[in-house]
Amino acid sequence: MDLTIVFSRPTVKELTHRLQLGWHSGAIWLIKRISALLLLADGRAVPEIAARLGVSTETIYAWRAAFLVQRWASLVRRTSPGRPPKLTATQRAKLKAWVIAGPEAAGYATGCSPSALIQDLIQREFGCIYSVQYLSELLRNLGFSYQKARFVSDHLDEERRQRWRTVAWPAIVREARRRGALLLFADEASFAQWGSLGYTWAPRGQQRLVKTTGKRKGYKVIGMIDYFTGRLFFQGSTERFTASRYCEFLATILAATKRAVVLIQDGARYHTAAETQAFIATHATRLTVHQLPSYSPDYNPIEHLWRNVKRNKTHNRYFPTFEALMQAVDAGLTIFQQDPAAVKQLMGPYLEQVAELALAA
Repeated sequence: MDLTIVFSRPTVKELTHRLQLGWHSGAIWLIKRISALLLLADGRAVPEIAARLGVSTETIYAWRAAFLVQRWASLVRRTSPGRPPKLTATQRAKLKAWVIAGPEAAGYATGCSPSALIQDLIQREFGCIYSVQYLSELLRNLGFSYQKARFVSDHLDEERRQRWRTVAWPAIVREARRRGALLLFADEASFAQWGSLGYTWAPRGQQRLVKTTGKRKGYKVIGMIDYFTGRLFFQGSTERFTASRYCEFLATILAATKRAVVLIQDGARYHTAAETQAFIATHATRLTVHQLPSYSPDYNPIEHLWRNVKRNKTHNRYFPTFEALMQAVDAGLTIFQQDPAAVKQLMGPYLEQVAELALAA
């Protein structure tokens, strides 16, 4: 018979805070360990947790036992003895600052920082030579991960974004709490039948090939997630996004709950069209809408949901028929619809510290 462990609210709050730090630092080992403890606190069974995190049940039991005995010390990775590092603490701090600043700031005429460039930088500045394997370990220990860059618009109004984050967002959270409302983030995504490519492991020198029909057809999905609970609403279609379709989706959500709805959306044309504005005005007693700052998809946590579904359900996959694509996308979204806690976990540390300040005010 398995033991049931109950964590106090302060313990869960501290675990959640440390999970946020883990996401910021990219410490996968810490993210998995704390996620396991939070799932235990949520009453999940050990086999279920092990399957979700991709570890053995023995590992989950070991993590639980270590936390019960050692508490927070069990979440600190011990450094193993070995040869001394090639770089001093001061040199490592300088290297970290250079990598954060970007290669152009270090005198390189490129916007990317591949391993070879960082090897050259270390040799140029400190006279040390690192192998690729050891360099990867060094960079991970400094808080870096190998990732794809993303574009950011040069039209960004940082002052407005900062004002929204520190003033508007806390006020929205307070309003939704006071009204007992759903706090929904809305967005749309398109999933292409011709496929999408993502990073994958493959034999060296043998690039993985993925078949494609080449058909320029996409499955359009409107989605909304509740910031407080992780509840997901979604609706798929083969038609393009329009104000009429957006209003129809809003109507289904209002019909599915008696609670007030506080909606956060971006500036897409069908979000601000006259038809949409008329719908919002008609349902003003229950529906309140707030606009995100322009060019701020990073302020919308549903983007994490779209990326997860694409990575797990459409990347590097062949869809011979459009129906096969729709089934794969709907299956991925249904998993999250049935597991709001997983949606909450996907949100990560999204604006959480600011929201906590708002709730405490």
